[in-house]
Amino acid sequence: MPRMLMQKVVPLGYAPVLALETYARRNNDKTTYNIVKIRASAINGCGYCIAMHTRDARKQGESDARIEALQTDWRAADLWSPAEETALALTDEVTRLGEDGVSDSTWDSAMEHWGEQGMGHLIIAISTINVWNRIAISTGLTAADL
Repeated sequence: MPRMLMQKVVPLGYAPVLALETYARRNNDKTTYNIVKIRASAINGCGYCIAMHTRDARKQGESDARIEALQTDWRAADLWSPAEETALALTDEVTRLGEDGVSDSTWDSAMEHWGEQGMGHLIIAISTINVWNRIAISTGLTAADL
């Protein structure tokens, strides 16, 4: 049982996050959207979001090998298109945002594969899953709550 259900306690605060989620879902291709959500959730250790998004990805045909690689060292697996690799590298750097932000090499590579608008959509998707992870972890949501 979670500590609280944010959508019931602060619906006006929850609604804009849902709006970002809707935007991200509509403006990113399903495969990239799924792998970004799983990868960021794995980095953040959000069991609730990992369970939700791996379930959704499997329903959409994602392979177990790719899902498992997202939860460990995705770079060690030769399973990704060049565009997916750049989306995952961007996910890693935006999620772990250090002092220097996103490296120039990751930014340039992602821009080459996704273009300015695609990058904007990806950054919204990555940022939104990071918000969801923080909500789920802080309120005590677990995979059992799905």
